[in-house]
Amino acid sequence: MENALSPSLLPSPASEVAARVSSLFVYPIKSCKGISLSQAALSPTGFRWDRNWLIVNSKGRGLTQRVEPKLSLIGVEMPEHAFGEDWEPEKSSNMVVRAPGMDALKVSLAKPDKIADGVSVWEWSGSALDEGEEASQWFTNFVGKPCRLVRFDSASETRPVDPNYAPGHIAMFSDMYPFLLISQGSLDSLNKLLKEPVPINRFRPNIFVDGCEPFAEDLWTEILINGFTFHGVKLCSRCKVPTINQETGIGGQEPIETLRNFRSDKVLQPRRKPQGKIYFGQNMVWKDGFGDGIGKTIEIGDSVVVLGKLSSPAKAAT
Repeated sequence: MENALSPSLLPSPASEVAARVSSLFVYPIKSCKGISLSQAALSPTGFRWDRNWLIVNSKGRGLTQRVEPKLSLIGVEMPEHAFGEDWEPEKSSNMVVRAPGMDALKVSLAKPDKIADGVSVWEWSGSALDEGEEASQWFTNFVGKPCRLVRFDSASETRPVDPNYAPGHIAMFSDMYPFLLISQGSLDSLNKLLKEPVPINRFRPNIFVDGCEPFAEDLWTEILINGFTFHGVKLCSRCKVPTINQETGIGGQEPIETLRNFRSDKVLQPRRKPQGKIYFGQNMVWKDGFGDGIGKTIEIGDSVVVLGKLSSPAKAAT
């Protein structure tokens, strides 16, 4: 299989300003609430602090809203300057975790010494840093079954993304890829078809852009944001999480049922054998930035310049 970064799959640069960044999000604990930012520091594994932590069950398997929708009710607060490129935690620096009916939990941002072996999320398994008994008891009480909170141990572990799509790239505890980009136009197009519109938090993007046509991001193979190049490597296949109201933790049928009518693989790529998948958003990886004097951050208002794009969603990597 030819990977999505192959030059033969990239058309000649279009170099058009297609959109602007309207929102940026990080999700420090996988499957818990996100944090909206005005600017975000880049790393090869995603925005700083994104999916650094994972809640695991008694077998070390990562928990997500697919199985535990009430994780959507867990909020996370970080120190004011934690998202700066050069900020380093002090001994007193904490992540604060909150949930309905629970006292606030403080988790030190200093890396713990205890190791948890046998941690797994999707295709990856390895060791992680264990955040200790207080955190374990807090999550156990809220979820209602034995849990632990672990942190990705980047000093000893790596988690490669699928080499068929982005060889050489890595992630932490995100589903598969470091960044997810969605446009306002795509969300608006969906909401016009729904009886009850849904907010963007149903889809948990990192980069939310405005000013382009609906689903224009399907076609973007290479874009530039603040001097940094991102490759669109694979359309995002959606699971049941978008059906979960992120404010109540209660699931339903929408918007997946409506998306199935016009965003399924059968509709978008009729010449390929259907797998029953539904797509919304573009998975992306960051290539090394260029230009002098630019910090490794992107911010709200940055222009999105399209350097390469496909002619049709039928040609997009899935």
